[in-house]
Amino acid sequence: MNEKFIKDIDCCCKTLALDFSGAELAHLAASHAFSAESIDAVSQVLCYLQDKKKEATIQMLLKTSRLPQKNIKTFTNFDFSVLRGKDVEKIKALSTLAPVYARKNVAFIGPTGTGKTHLAMSIGHECCQHGLKTYFIKASELRDKFTTARRLGRESAAVTALVRPSCLIIDEIGHCDFDKENTRLFFDMIDRRYNKEGAYNIVFTSNKTPSQWKNNFDEDDALLCSLDRVFDNAIVVNIRGESFRGKGLENIAITAGAGVTVPLSGA
Repeated sequence: MNEKFIKDIDCCCKTLALDFSGAELAHLAASHAFSAESIDAVSQVLCYLQDKKKEATIQMLLKTSRLPQKNIKTFTNFDFSVLRGKDVEKIKALSTLAPVYARKNVAFIGPTGTGKTHLAMSIGHECCQHGLKTYFIKASELRDKFTTARRLGRESAAVTALVRPSCLIIDEIGHCDFDKENTRLFFDMIDRRYNKEGAYNIVFTSNKTPSQWKNNFDEDDALLCSLDRVFDNAIVVNIRGESFRGKGLENIAITAGAGVTVPLSGA
């Protein structure tokens, strides 16, 4: 057994949480005179179980992410041909998850229908594929979550749940208003994520520039502190242009009335 083989076995055992190692397999094989075929069979079984567990983890992360499971949004099925500009390659490079590992927040700013949410979801989907916990929530849902938590006296638990994911996606900032108490919970969430360790970031989408977000929050000081932390280390993607929704829309116009027959089939 070479060093790479032993490291591969170590990796499999770690993923499967087995109290076993490549070195132990080597010792066992030598003690019992395992054939090369037997050792290879053990390796294949461990690799199969590792892949199976990784896939189960990915499916669990996707299920709990609240990302859509139908019409999944990924970098692969995003139509990059609709984007123009010298920085398009930088947008594609977001699929490497470098911002997550570098703890850089990302904000997609632009008009409705220009692909902001698709790109945000694509980052989340890629995070799940790499074993990173992701959570997608619309700003209006976030507001309602805070309001419900306040009513039930569970503010801390609500914020903690939003701090936990590696990638938190908040969609449509600016589409609803946060009262003073919800703004303070928003700040608490931002502050706690800002100070957490490990790979993490927040992905925002909005049709308003960050300077306009204050109009939807009722606590200037708290919001300014939040924005300082959000954009202290961030990537802001400004998307200009018209919506490309409805490009496949087909319009059918007919006229019907007295004495007019609309044939059901061509003749």
